[in-house]
Amino acid sequence: MPLGYLAILLARLAGTGWSDAETINVEGRGALDLTPFVCQDITRSSLVSRVCYDAANGTMIVQVKTVYLQYCDVSEAAREGFLNAASMGRYYNASIKGEGMAAHYQCAPKS
Repeated sequence: MPLGYLAILLARLAGTGWSDAETINVEGRGALDLTPFVCQDITRSSLVSRVCYDAANGTMIVQVKTVYLQYCDVSEAAREGFLNAASMGRYYNASIKGEGMAAHYQCAPKS
């Protein structure tokens, strides 16, 4: 067995493969490591491309077209409602992104 193959196999078995790490650039917030997030690629929406969720912190990342946006204090129920909505784009615009009082998932400004 070639040494390189063995190293890859051992890394995979240990669950520390370098392909597991991903850092994205979140609009207005900068670099974010997605390690604690569970991500889902979305193929049924023309607006939403990907949703990543960190249940421990209630943080949700939504990729709208090619831009990543961060939302805070998002409950599991809100995430599930979003993922199961008949129209993810409409749900996103009305309930996640929101405007004014409906913008309750907006994160505090980064200091």
